[in-house]
Amino acid sequence: MPTVSIIVPVYNAETALSRCIESILHQEFRDLELILVNDGSSDSSKEICERYAATDERVRVINKANSGVSDTRNRGIEAASGKYIQFLDADDWITEDSTKLLVRTAEEKNADLVVAEFYRVVGDNLSRKGSILSDKVLDVRAYADQMAESPADYYYGVIWNKLYRRDLIMKYGIRMDRDISFCEDFIFNLEYILHCKRIAPLQAPVYYYVKTEGSLVAKNMNPARLVQMKTSVYEYYDRFFRGILDESEYRAKRIEIASFLVSAATDDFAIPILPGTRRVGEETVGVHYHPRQNDVFTGIWLLSKAYEKYLSTAAMMHELEIRDVRVFMVLKGAGQVRSVREIADGSGISEAMVLLSLQKLASRKLIRFGLDMSGVSAEITEEAAGLCSDIDYIEDDLREVCCRGFTDAETETAQRLYERVMQNLRKAVIPEEKK
Repeated sequence: MPTVSIIVPVYNAETALSRCIESILHQEFRDLELILVNDGSSDSSKEICERYAATDERVRVINKANSGVSDTRNRGIEAASGKYIQFLDADDWITEDSTKLLVRTAEEKNADLVVAEFYRVVGDNLSRKGSILSDKVLDVRAYADQMAESPADYYYGVIWNKLYRRDLIMKYGIRMDRDISFCEDFIFNLEYILHCKRIAPLQAPVYYYVKTEGSLVAKNMNPARLVQMKTSVYEYYDRFFRGILDESEYRAKRIEIASFLVSAATDDFAIPILPGTRRVGEETVGVHYHPRQNDVFTGIWLLSKAYEKYLSTAAMMHELEIRDVRVFMVLKGAGQVRSVREIADGSGISEAMVLLSLQKLASRKLIRFGLDMSGVSAEITEEAAGLCSDIDYIEDDLREVCCRGFTDAETETAQRLYERVMQNLRKAVIPEEKK
């Protein structure tokens, strides 16, 4: 049984389908099955799906007559065998670490639902979208309070930025409503959340959402139709709050709850002139040099790029810059530092930037920082436990990349050789180690 079942409904998606599938099959997390449910496509989507199924045993294809996206997703749910379920739309794609981060968060925080940030893609531009600003685990009531502030935010309504427990879906018979053609995923979420105890926000974008022309929402987005559709959905939304609030609490929130009827579904936009908007590709660690040789320089460069990649994710999850995390790692690894110069040497960052990072880390209460004539004093705080945990994962991720495809025996041998190499390097570089 795979850990994750990824379900993709497919309907006439030939232009973007390969990008979607490739992003799934090249996930850093490998223990998954991909269920492609072809909803009677009339283009080459069926052939594309079957081509991938023929080359990767993790891919399963279900071909069916056209019946709409809700029924198509339900067929995928019925076929799934994983512990968790993740959804994608065929026009979109996910980051390389998407499934890994979702599963890691679910396991580490014992969460029934993980809700992640995403990228909104418009042409060649993208912007990062999220809503909950803390990574603290929420109960249903706390999550509902957050959702009530922005009831039409895509962050809460869609299913593709979330990870679900399949056992909960099956136990309570939660499915997409075939009779509703608007907000069917939102209704699915409302019904699922009623059975959750722990909901974990993930402060990292894991999904690239592309709003395509001709989509159901776009075609029906006129005022009269919008009111009609939202009115039909409102009873689900209202029932959800009645289920988690007592009568007095419900009365106090009824105006806030009713605001759903006048809120337009929103994911904001990615407009080039606005802060936070980037070109697609600039959100990740850039690689412009493509070495062909396998010398020591190339090995060091490749390792540094992989390290920077995982470092950037940790920084993003804690609203920090990469240099801030580098400085924090020096403090964490050294235990005690005596000067800004020492931190600069350990992090590869200028002393001026080190000071800025120390101030930022202190302002975020991740360290206690002091600077006087005797030097630097810096101590990691209890509030930094989450960052420390994510930094520890960086080493695990790098080790997994370096040893991918190795047998257990080969991995153990590589670890022993690595430890010997490190001892030799320490003696060559650090004076105290030569004694």
